[in-house]
Amino acid sequence: MNHEGATVLVVEDEPSIADVLAIALRYHRFEVITAGSVRQAQQLAGQTRPDVALLDVMLPDGDGRLLGCELRAAHPETAVVFLTARDAPAEIVGALGFGDDYITKPFNVDEVVARIRAVLRRTRPDDVLPVRPPLRYGDLELDDATYAACRSGRSVQLTPTEYALLRFLVRNGGRIVPKEQLLRHVWQYEHQAESTVVETYISYLRRKLEPLGPPLITTRRGVGYGIA
Repeated sequence: MNHEGATVLVVEDEPSIADVLAIALRYHRFEVITAGSVRQAQQLAGQTRPDVALLDVMLPDGDGRLLGCELRAAHPETAVVFLTARDAPAEIVGALGFGDDYITKPFNVDEVVARIRAVLRRTRPDDVLPVRPPLRYGDLELDDATYAACRSGRSVQLTPTEYALLRFLVRNGGRIVPKEQLLRHVWQYEHQAESTVVETYISYLRRKLEPLGPPLITTRRGVGYGIA
């Protein structure tokens, strides 16, 4: 069973780790929601009923294992995977008593994605997840199922990075996204860098999109970029 489109709740209080996990999972076509605390995770789980909860064991306001137990009690269909630096056998065995799998830090993001898919195959083998509708903004349409883009009904050939950048801008449509945030979410840069990569890819997108309609990407000098 293909579980692309499943919703993963990532509960991790280190923003850099949460960002890396979210980017990797979204790249593999999972829907991702992030939380940095037990309290926030409880609220989001109640609102979204995720297919998988990926939980750090050590959270600032509680124990991730107890959170996993609570989530399973409230939503039995939610699979629980723990993520932690604790790798002693007793810790692993104990954590597996609360959830479905256990991944130690430092981790490989491809392994995390593979483990989540394996857990879904075990826990929800017969699920048929809904096909997400294309993301639309004005005359622009983005299809996450095929990574295809169209403007005014005409196909636009984008590289994976161009698509990720445009999608992030569209998701934040109506506001200017700071350059530092684009570097973190699209390129996984952890710190502000003297880099022209954002400007370069914005230029690529403009060259491909503007022949098909009015200017779409706006610039606020010294701040960042947005969608008109």
